[in-house]
Amino acid sequence: MKTSENINELAAALSRAQSVMTGAKKGSDNPFFKSKYSDLSQVMEAISMPFAENGLSFVQAAEFEDNRIAVTTRIMHLSGQWIQATTALPPTKQDAQGYGSAISYAKRYGLQALAGVPSVDDDGNDAVKLSNVQPSIELDQDVIAKFESCTTLDQLKEVWGSLTNEQRHVYAGIKNKTKARL
Repeated sequence: MKTSENINELAAALSRAQSVMTGAKKGSDNPFFKSKYSDLSQVMEAISMPFAENGLSFVQAAEFEDNRIAVTTRIMHLSGQWIQATTALPPTKQDAQGYGSAISYAKRYGLQALAGVPSVDDDGNDAVKLSNVQPSIELDQDVIAKFESCTTLDQLKEVWGSLTNEQRHVYAGIKNKTKARL
């Protein structure tokens, strides 16, 4: 894996995105193994909103080298920071279909691994529950007021340290706006 010189902002954004990502649904059939798997579009669906809401994007490029298809996936943050990794696979056949299949696999595996997206079984109710995950607490106006009254980074850290992990998830956007103001 390669990274930009600093990845602190990217790591924070990716952490926030991963905290709300659902897994990629296993919606495609693999008749050879009689199983289901998450295809590239399902992986992209799982990351699209969490990435967009946290200033993240990705690009992928394929190359052919040493009789292998190599796909490099780069996740970027609006700060300019990035991480990337390359997934190399041999084509199953030496024709366009074999190369295309290897590219699709490498794109899916690379993006899923770098973004940290698991595959999940799509068995009706469980899939609906995952896609509708909402925080179980509401914004507390007193906590919002505490954030807004912070005038130093130490005060902000003190308020942040007093919250539970669930509250931190709900208040993450407020903390970032306050931090940017400071």
